Amino acid sequence: MQLKDQFRFVRQNMKKNKTRVFMTILATAMGCAFLIVLASVGFGLQKSVVKEITEQRVITQIDVHGKELNNQDGFRPLNETDIQLFEKVKDVKAVNRRKMLQQESTYIIGSYQESAQTYVTNFPSEVKAGFELSEGRLPKGKDEIVVGYNFPLNLASKDAPGDIYDKKGHIKAEYRYSGKLIGQKLELTVRQNKDGKQVEKKIPLTVVGITKKPTREWAEDRTVFIADEMLTEIENFTGTPKGLLLDENSTVPAEFKAQENSYDEVKIYAKNMEAVQSISDKLTEKKYGTYSVVNELKEVNMVFMIAKAGLIFIGTIAILIASIGIYNTMTMAVTERAPDIGIMKAIGANPKTIKRIFLLESSYIGLIGALIGTVVSYGISYTVNFAIPLIIKKAFGKESQIDLIFSDIPLILPLICIVICFGVTIISGFRPAQRATKVDVLKAMRREV
Repeated sequence: MQLKDQFRFVRQNMKKNKTRVFMTILATAMGCAFLIVLASVGFGLQKSVVKEITEQRVITQIDVHGKELNNQDGFRPLNETDIQLFEKVKDVKAVNRRKMLQQESTYIIGSYQESAQTYVTNFPSEVKAGFELSEGRLPKGKDEIVVGYNFPLNLASKDAPGDIYDKKGHIKAEYRYSGKLIGQKLELTVRQNKDGKQVEKKIPLTVVGITKKPTREWAEDRTVFIADEMLTEIENFTGTPKGLLLDENSTVPAEFKAQENSYDEVKIYAKNMEAVQSISDKLTEKKYGTYSVVNELKEVNMVFMIAKAGLIFIGTIAILIASIGIYNTMTMAVTERAPDIGIMKAIGANPKTIKRIFLLESSYIGLIGALIGTVVSYGISYTVNFAIPLIIKKAFGKESQIDLIFSDIPLILPLICIVICFGVTIISGFRPAQRATKVDVLKAMRREV
């Protein structure tokens, strides 16, 4: 009996009991759809979390916090010697280092002012790492500066009333500086406490560049980058490292003295994502404290892998329940087709062929159910992703700040479901198929009159 004849025989027999076969296929499809949709929640949330992490930070970026102190707790600040070591590590693309002015700086242009965080940075390294300007150029002299994209949007009138912000948290247009900033002079105000009173110094600076707009809508870049020579001038005025503002008669804390020639932020950029882990491992061996998105992603993926395995296991239980229906259907099929089995045995059919026919039928039912369940699960997934954000918006009156994916079905998930379903249906049909080979020919062919 050829394989195509066996398939034809299976289809003919399934047509004889359409209702029972349909209900069995329906139960299997429901079990498969339940497994896929349930597991898709894990895949969707993982995708959302990973997307949120990778969009907030550059995936090739490694933050270096300091170097571990010998026989002591804590880390020491990083200096130029450490930077030179980092630049020699294989697959390092750039090493960004920044010094931070240790007092809030006020910038004034005409009747407008703004407080912002001020940094000293190495622009060649910044450019290698992807630093870009929306307009203007990089500084060339000590009195030239680059400001963040949102800096001009936060220059507010000194005479503005208390309520200067709109509903979105932006300065209202009537109180905001509206002129062109490139080429304009700002005054940086730095302070020190001397002889019982606060003394101010105003330093004229020229804006030559504005950074590129942040990729995230909610992110704000209001930083100001000054030259290293300008920081030295500020230190000479304040008499403290990085312009630290001290109270009257107080001295520079020991930890700040140690940071006098150190960097406040050091970020290493690898040539590609694959090199991040090897660079982190090398730095860890040298007792540097590091952090990268790859480390975080590894932990996140481990948690979601366990969660997805648990969800797939729970979904498999639904398919196991459906397998009871397959077992019942195949058992009934063996009983009803006993005369057919007897005829096949009488004309010399091999027991293996008879067993194969019933296993084909059970797997046929299982695969049809799995395919239907897969199609249905994709429809449910699409509906969930479309409907839930609308429900959240209607319930809370605003959209979620995080772009959540509630259900995601990668190709591997239907494949896992089909494999599980196929295995379960084969097991369910094995016992009835085994019974079919043991049917007595004479009893099977006997007819009641």
